[in-house]
Amino acid sequence: MLDEYQNIQPIVYQILKNAVSQDKYSHAYLFETNGFYDSFNFIFAFVKSAMCPKHYTHQAECASCDQCQVIDSGNFPEIKIITPDGLWIKKEQLQELQSEFTKKALIGTKKIYIINGAEKLNKQAANSILKFLEEPEEGIMAILITDNIYQVLETIRSRCQIIKLKEVHQTFSVENTLNKLNLLLFEENRESNDNLEKIEKAINLVNYYEKNHLDTIIYMNKLWHDYIKNKDDIIRAFDVMIMYYREILNSFLHRKIELFHDYQTDIAFIKSKNTLNSLCTKLNILTEFKEKVKYNANVNLLMDKLIIELEGGI
Repeated sequence: MLDEYQNIQPIVYQILKNAVSQDKYSHAYLFETNGFYDSFNFIFAFVKSAMCPKHYTHQAECASCDQCQVIDSGNFPEIKIITPDGLWIKKEQLQELQSEFTKKALIGTKKIYIINGAEKLNKQAANSILKFLEEPEEGIMAILITDNIYQVLETIRSRCQIIKLKEVHQTFSVENTLNKLNLLLFEENRESNDNLEKIEKAINLVNYYEKNHLDTIIYMNKLWHDYIKNKDDIIRAFDVMIMYYREILNSFLHRKIELFHDYQTDIAFIKSKNTLNSLCTKLNILTEFKEKVKYNANVNLLMDKLIIELEGGI
């Protein structure tokens, strides 16, 4: 829920909290993630609070809200999430969205569409969404998410309220990589060795893939499925892999390694086998698939597809 981010993103939290409490929203938001590791979940928490009939922002207030459970399941009819189809968000995806959003809301009075990766709107899609933004209809909210607002068309930027998330820097008193990640990813049961094992499995999957490529699919049960099963753990594992590739990218760009000090030999190997472009592509693929996990029932098949997509990113 939104209140979970009060101390992590205090300025943006207050902006969004005010909008929720006053039930007064911009017709379009453009969020720049600035590398914040939990950006989509933060923005989605805002969406849930905006959709909530009582505008709850705290888990204790919401309790076991049926609506929130439906939203989390990805089956809420008034929320539409658009992600790139391949390398781009295509015009056809926006046309389908516009067709759906001409219909009256079945639940409540709002409809919200989220475009995750707004910089990947191709020219036709960008023109299509521009028309949608120029003539906003009452009760429809647009949320665009990007890592870099300057890669989004200026004509689109000018029609949105721009919100820039803060890049979160965390310091740890524990030097071990797994313990650092445990503190970062798990709020409860941090003493559990099971957490450390799951984190290590996520790192090991990347290391194994970078050495064995498509053969990774053959051993996916041993590498992944036997250990990382529920969706919360899978999403955390994706966070680990994304952070790992970012550290590899940092090393490639001669920047300081922040978290993965214990894996510098592996980082050096992976760096030697990749280009700057391939590392950026793989990061994008992992980010896209992390979101797909939330709305995909067959995670096993999704992981096989992930390896195939990563192989295409070489």
